Amino acid sequence: MKKILLTGANGYIGKRLLIELVNKGYFVICCVRDPNRFQVAKEFLPKIQIIQVDFSEPIPDQVIPADISAAYYLIHSMSSSTKFDELEERCAANFKQALEQTQAEQVIYLSGISNDKNLSKHLASRKNVEQVLASNHYALTTLRAGIIIGSGSASFEIIRDLVEKLPIMIAPQWLRTRSQPIAVRDVLSFLTDTLYFKKAYNRNFDIGGPDKITYKEMLLGFAAVRKLKRYIGIFPVMTPKLSSYWLYFVTSTSFKLATALVSSMKIEVVCRDNELADLLGIKTIPYQRAIELAFVRIKQNQILSSWKDSLVSGRFKQNISTYIKVPEYGCFKDTRRISIEDADATLDRIWKIGGETGWYHANFLWKIRGLMDKFQGGVGLRRGRSHPTEISAGDAIDFWRVLFASKSEKRLLLYAEMKVPGDAWLEFKIKDGYLVQTATFRPLGAYGRLYWYAVSILHEYVFRGMVRKISV
Repeated sequence: MKKILLTGANGYIGKRLLIELVNKGYFVICCVRDPNRFQVAKEFLPKIQIIQVDFSEPIPDQVIPADISAAYYLIHSMSSSTKFDELEERCAANFKQALEQTQAEQVIYLSGISNDKNLSKHLASRKNVEQVLASNHYALTTLRAGIIIGSGSASFEIIRDLVEKLPIMIAPQWLRTRSQPIAVRDVLSFLTDTLYFKKAYNRNFDIGGPDKITYKEMLLGFAAVRKLKRYIGIFPVMTPKLSSYWLYFVTSTSFKLATALVSSMKIEVVCRDNELADLLGIKTIPYQRAIELAFVRIKQNQILSSWKDSLVSGRFKQNISTYIKVPEYGCFKDTRRISIEDADATLDRIWKIGGETGWYHANFLWKIRGLMDKFQGGVGLRRGRSHPTEISAGDAIDFWRVLFASKSEKRLLLYAEMKVPGDAWLEFKIKDGYLVQTATFRPLGAYGRLYWYAVSILHEYVFRGMVRKISV
């Protein structure tokens, strides 16, 4: 059985590609920075190996198994920092050095279409990574994709937010830019079919769907699928910064990601040709059909991965293990304890919290807090949640990040990604016939303490009502 190394195994594409590779009979070595965030179906465990590795640091010898025969490079960092290009170059160099100590014959890199002479910082970084990864030890295959359309993708969710929330849009000039969107299903087909495909060795290819359309046409096409009437006007003098704020406040994206996207959306991302599709016999899916297929997944609650659950969608900077132990010293706590009759029913309500369900009590105050967070540059409530009833470590739930979720242990632990002067945790656990709800706040300086005292009256109302509603 051939061994495949998969970087970015916790990412939007990586989670889906893992399933495809295992189903094709490969043994997959999954590279993750934080094993606590990595969730996989039990039946996959005998077919994978999980290794903890951070490619931003030099990789110690023998961390990467020497007997791998191919690898996927799916590491991107465009919204992690203002110097993401330096970080991406460093990660690629460390990966290359580690791979050259193995038996790998091929590396497949998913990049972005970069045919324009004046590239954005984001697309220039992707192209530079391609040059860094090139090696005499293994063959490099680069797949350059444009906008990826699928349930849970950043592009899909941003388009969805814009179309479903705004009947009339006064939009920036870049809505006239052409793009060639591609369905996530087609991306996965290209990624798996080029594996060991020798005609793709040491070459790069553009991959896209059959439609070459402007961003305005993409929005109107989405509206047509959803049977919504939408009117879009172009405001020619809207600056990149104003465009970034426009995306940030209307959609669930972070401001850093909005800024990176706006800089890229000014660049035309259209394929040079369809050579690889012809070589592999892949007939790509039209844009509107890709939208329809995405909504089939959404209606069936079968979103396999979502960009909102990646750490770059919030302000989380460390591995989950750094925060999973809730501190005691120097913290404020609000603990509520209430008896329950049906532990399973209570647990089900806990597992549905946030998103469309809301927070059971004073939802209007939660919405106000989310709006305030947006105005401060935070994530707000627009991320929602990926699945209405299932929760895993690393998932985003509104402006919280899941640190620990175990129905068998009857415990859910959340960490706040909203803008607060300190660190905040919210924990639910059921023990000995009681539901215990604990809010913990570790203040940062005097301002953090003042913040806690200022909102303590609201906490009394919100947390008291919430624990009562959950326990009903």
